[in-house]
Amino acid sequence: MPQGSVEVAHREAAARETATVDLVIPVYNEQRSLPGCLQVLRDHLEHDFPFQWSITVVDNASTDGTLRVANEMSEALPNVRVLHLDRKGRGLALRTAWGYSDADVVVYMDVDLSTGLDALLPLVAPLVNGHSDLAIGSRLASGSRTIRGAKREMISRAYNKVIRWTHGARFSDAQCGFKAARTDVVKPLLRHVQDDSWFFDTELLLLAEHNGLRVHEVPVDWVEDVDTRVNVTKTATDDLAGLLRVARSKVTGAATVEGLPRRPEPRAAHPQAVLAERENGLLWQLFSFGLIGIVSTVATSVLYALLRSWWPPLLANLVALTVTTLWNTEANRRFTFVGRSAASGRVHVQGLVVFALYYVVTSGALLALDAAAPDASRWLEVLVLIVSSVVGTALRFVLLRSWVFRPASVPSTSEKESA
Repeated sequence: MPQGSVEVAHREAAARETATVDLVIPVYNEQRSLPGCLQVLRDHLEHDFPFQWSITVVDNASTDGTLRVANEMSEALPNVRVLHLDRKGRGLALRTAWGYSDADVVVYMDVDLSTGLDALLPLVAPLVNGHSDLAIGSRLASGSRTIRGAKREMISRAYNKVIRWTHGARFSDAQCGFKAARTDVVKPLLRHVQDDSWFFDTELLLLAEHNGLRVHEVPVDWVEDVDTRVNVTKTATDDLAGLLRVARSKVTGAATVEGLPRRPEPRAAHPQAVLAERENGLLWQLFSFGLIGIVSTVATSVLYALLRSWWPPLLANLVALTVTTLWNTEANRRFTFVGRSAASGRVHVQGLVVFALYYVVTSGALLALDAAAPDASRWLEVLVLIVSSVVGTALRFVLLRSWVFRPASVPSTSEKESA
């Protein structure tokens, strides 16, 4: 084995021997489920987990015998400890336990063990070796296998789509009860996470991605336990309000977390590598923007035609544009204006201004049509909307390229010398 490979192997072996992992299990009125959970989990950790571990049971103000059962199990089983809170909240439990933990890696899992434990090692390993900062189990990633009811499946998929459309998130499953994080990374994030309930997971992941951290996804096997304490309707409402709050934090700059480790830019390992350059010239931008614009225009027109059956023109146009603009902006950020860095707050604010101008152009065309031909057919309305959308799209490209995603200024020779 080459000398370099031997050194890497030794470092990895040392990490496995010294890394500590704290597995946190929040519980509320779980006196029936807790003993079986701890027995199964400890058996798995003792036989199939190579790192040093401990289990922290966090009692969230249970009103049954959960705390008594937890204390009895802690006295009987080594490496099991109990933390009691006088206030409910899954997010509060994780914030408190993770904040107190002195382990290298902290883990969260549900007491019902819905997620298969064979995914635990793939979840933790990328954090121990430093490849990733946070890791999540995903029921929606390729390779995952789930058994759950149609209602929860539909709600989960819809919610995660909303996150991706509104925030450009790259992770696929925000709320799977199976997550881990490097402690040195998650503690600064915890100071910025405001939610103490079920939105905690989503807010943590959005802040992590916003601050350039790497989130590793693990496909999991997941079986639904119908004995749940989750109020689906209230949770969904709170989650949507949370998404708006996080978006506002990004705009104001409050979502930026200081003191986080920064990863270096990717570079080739091979010394003779011939590196490719990102396509970011004007021709590529026109092609990418035009293709995205065509898809957006078609989607807007179809959605407008559907909404126009119930709503007046301006309202139908506003809703159709809002929905498609969320996707359009994120697509252009990822594919059209690649490599043009900009302050997140400025981009969001200026993006709203561009959207407002686009809406003025398209809505103004509809108002002009209504004034000139009050009895115009629905198809003529759609045609006018398409034409005005093309004009608005051209204006949008110019503003995005020259204003929102303007190229970074190159310092002059005198500035370089003074630096």
